[in-house]
Amino acid sequence: VQLQASGGGLVQAGGSLRLSCSSSGRTFSNNGVGWFRQAPGKEREFVSSISWNGGSTSYSDSVKGRFTISRDRVKNTVYLQMNSLKPEDTAVYYCASARSSTTQVIASSYRYWGQGTEVTVSS
Repeated sequence: VQLQASGGGLVQAGGSLRLSCSSSGRTFSNNGVGWFRQAPGKEREFVSSISWNGGSTSYSDSVKGRFTISRDRVKNTVYLQMNSLKPEDTAVYYCASARSSTTQVIASSYRYWGQGTEVTVSS
């Protein structure tokens, strides 16, 4: 499974971006999918995850109420809608396919990772 994350860019504080994560090769339609981010000089942190059918989602406290994760199983794509962006959201965002079908918050629960897409929020 190869994952491709896209949609990053430069945006002003308060703006919005939508990240996409798609897979090539084997589908991840039966797996949980998560988003993580890593800011310069910081460790990778959990952002959000979604179960295989979209019925369950989870968010970190720092993005809850501002970010929304969703998936289109037909298109084999997971989205992360990011609203009310803050400078502290600046990071490289990675999507990953979980080993299981449920939501997961720990990085070691994920087997396949995308290459990352950079998000920069200016103040």
